[in-house]
Amino acid sequence: MKNFVLFLVTGALLLALAGAPSAAERLDTRGAAIVPIAALTALGDQAALARALEAGLESGLTVNDIREVLIQLYAYCGFPRSLDGLNTFMGVVEKRKQAGKNDPEGEQPHALPEGADRRAIGAATQTALLGRPANAPVYAFAPGIDQFLKEHLFCDIFSRGVLTEQERELATIAALAALPAYNQLKAHLGFSLNTGLTPEQLDEVVVILTEKAGEAPGMLARATLEKVLAERAGK
Repeated sequence: MKNFVLFLVTGALLLALAGAPSAAERLDTRGAAIVPIAALTALGDQAALARALEAGLESGLTVNDIREVLIQLYAYCGFPRSLDGLNTFMGVVEKRKQAGKNDPEGEQPHALPEGADRRAIGAATQTALLGRPANAPVYAFAPGIDQFLKEHLFCDIFSRGVLTEQERELATIAALAALPAYNQLKAHLGFSLNTGLTPEQLDEVVVILTEKAGEAPGMLARATLEKVLAERAGK
């Protein structure tokens, strides 16, 4: 508890010294709503997730926006968490319909063109997010995982549209902080910066995680973000 209080006080002092972020530096309402949805899906807290889903719809996310978040998360926290989240969301949407609230479906997912080179598309997306071609030793050790990452995650899922790459990364880092999965969180915080998200916006993600998902995800995200930024500054 003492460490958590110190963490909050330190964060508050840093924010005070830096000044309040301008509107341009803050997450938009979509991004701010995606973060708790993703984190609570990964945690499996269905009661809190239902509240976050309701808040997301009220903030302007469409039904398909949230569906895409929950579908994507199966790649990071498995089908059980994703399916539980989708079932909870289905209940929230139905309850709102019964109350006379007809939430917009929103943009439909995109289909890949006939004969699309899925590996090439996925490799290009992965390279753009990473900032260089991916060549980790694990891909040679287990070529199947390289195939699934390029052809399925970064092509099949990322090519569906509806969400921007920034929004998909916000969902990913929130889920990875909640799991927890430090190494992947570190990588995806770097991806997030490469999509154009700013340190100030990622700092806001930390605040939202702490408030909505708990002390542990917030502290992990804070420490990992500081490490990523320090490493980048040292380049």
